[in-house]
Amino acid sequence: MPDAEHRVPPGPFRLGAIPGATPGKWIDVWKERMPRNPLELVSLTVAGQAAALASGEVDAALVRTPVDADGLSVIPLYEERPVVVCAADSHLTAADELSLDDLAGEILIVPRDAVFDIAVPGAVSPAFAPPADTAEAVETVAAGVGIVIVPMSLARLHQRRDVTSRPLRDGPVSPVALAWPTAATTPLVEAFIGIVRGRTANSSRG
Repeated sequence: MPDAEHRVPPGPFRLGAIPGATPGKWIDVWKERMPRNPLELVSLTVAGQAAALASGEVDAALVRTPVDADGLSVIPLYEERPVVVCAADSHLTAADELSLDDLAGEILIVPRDAVFDIAVPGAVSPAFAPPADTAEAVETVAAGVGIVIVPMSLARLHQRRDVTSRPLRDGPVSPVALAWPTAATTPLVEAFIGIVRGRTANSSRG
């Protein structure tokens, strides 16, 4: 039986994850080290990530920053580059990557759950209400109307044959971090932090 399992109490560990997050490699290590401590993956929205942590809905979460860090401990993990999602037959696909200047004249769709708040010089605002979420925005793009700017993982999550994407070289990045309530740094949370930081099953904390 793994030593790590002896150092944590029984019970599920609830890990929240915003759309596009990829905790699979850490979950695999968790299952290997602590088979008696199930990990429950909870889907979160970016808008609801802070509330889920504050309410105790999840023990820890992969969040997009900035996040209201009051009472939270936060470990930066990685940064995602932005991409432009456009129709598969769009003229924008002629380039391997795009700049903000390339998007002048394009209809820029900003869904209500948008990760980025980007000012695109010369872009055109849609004549319709903002889509409820990124999935709906991508459906609109697939119909040949407009573009949407998202982190690369969201473009992959909503990938379909009638849309494609191109990197946006001068757009902002979207940092992803592990966050948890500081006052609720339980042994289960500490065990997951150790996995994320690459500690071995027998290594000491630190």
